[in-house]
Amino acid sequence: MKVIGVTGSSGSGKTTLSKILNEREDVKVIDADKVVKEMSVPGTEYLKSIKETFGQEVFLEDGNLNRKALAKKIYNDNASRENLNKLTFNYVVKEIISRIQNIKNEEIKFAIIDAPLLFESELDKCCDYVIALVADEELKIRRICKRDGIDEETAKSRLNIQNEDSYYTEKSDFVIHNRENCDLNAEIEKIFEKILKD
Repeated sequence: MKVIGVTGSSGSGKTTLSKILNEREDVKVIDADKVVKEMSVPGTEYLKSIKETFGQEVFLEDGNLNRKALAKKIYNDNASRENLNKLTFNYVVKEIISRIQNIKNEEIKFAIIDAPLLFESELDKCCDYVIALVADEELKIRRICKRDGIDEETAKSRLNIQNEDSYYTEKSDFVIHNRENCDLNAEIEKIFEKILKD
């Protein structure tokens, strides 16, 4: 089994690629964002650590995480964002590695780690290969607006705090330019063929 990281900035098409990969019987996708959500429930060590770091103001009255309040806090404050990332990496990386180690199905040829912060979290170190998804900024903005129901300015401000595409392409083994009419199925098939030949 090969472990493959999939990364890229918001709007590059990672979610669409993951959906395609999830339909394959020889692939197991581990979505880092979903793992974070699963760990963001009351009673977990991860959530306790968030409360200790950011206080009650990022929590709802029922004890659940107030994602909007936390997002607002980290988008406007680099130090807060770095603190949250460090905290998240500490818990989520261990969980993802554990899930990969627990894949016992012999039919699985590829374990995919779908993670926007693959390099920052150092999850790339447990990958055999890394695929970067990139797209034109205008297209990324349109995708983010449609996906999250936000305006262009908000989408632009989100992209502005993320890395340039070159950050991902320089560190990755494969690059998919996810243009308007890109056939992601065909692109991933080509990459898998190359990996299996290696």
